[in-house]
Amino acid sequence: METTIAQRLDALAKLQSIDSKLDEIAMIRGALPFEVMDLEDEIAGYQTRITKIESENQEIENSVTHNKEAIKNAEKLIQKYAEQQMNVRNNREYDAITKEIELQQLEIQICEKRIKEAYAALEEKKESIDGTRSILNERKKDLDSKKHELNVISSESQEEEQKLIKSREKAIKTIEDRLLKSYTKIRNNAKNKLAVVAVKRGACGGCFNVVPPQRQAEVREKKKLIVCEHCGRILADVEEVVEEVEKEKKKKKTTKKKE
Repeated sequence: METTIAQRLDALAKLQSIDSKLDEIAMIRGALPFEVMDLEDEIAGYQTRITKIESENQEIENSVTHNKEAIKNAEKLIQKYAEQQMNVRNNREYDAITKEIELQQLEIQICEKRIKEAYAALEEKKESIDGTRSILNERKKDLDSKKHELNVISSESQEEEQKLIKSREKAIKTIEDRLLKSYTKIRNNAKNKLAVVAVKRGACGGCFNVVPPQRQAEVREKKKLIVCEHCGRILADVEEVVEEVEKEKKKKKTTKKKE
């Protein structure tokens, strides 16, 4: 069934009203949801750092084990060469074996140096892990606090928010896709998130620029979609203030008579 322009404008105005109420709820929560997400990302970063350091520690410990094994092998070779020295037949064989013993002794010194450096690196990384874990625990406390605060605020408005979301889903079904896309685009580009507004006191309810009388007349007729020539917002209606002015005048006259 084809809807009229007036019906489309009413549907858009209703959707804007729902979205504005949802915006108010989001505003009450403030930056808390973003702070929670930032803390979660930060905590994940610290956990990744700890995992990486622990992996590096495992590699260092493996290298220590490898170097200790190398020392044992070198010591066995030294012992073997020492026994061979006892049975040499000439100086050349003796010198050759002596050189092999010296090489193995040098290998032991190098391995011992590597082990010492590895233990120093492990100590440094342990301090790094302890420091990171300390920060991580603090951030986890901050996250728990922020989550609790957010849950308290959310629980207060949860019922209302769920009703609004359901109403929004229902309202969207009455609006054609092309119009809904335009509404969403305008809303996303607007700082105050208003895509559909009324003309108030002769001005656009979104950007407050003057709307010419002829334009206002077209908005009142609701025969076509009219947008503000300054901000592009959809002008759904014109709020009449004449009656309010007349009421104020009558109040003043009544007050004067009583005096």
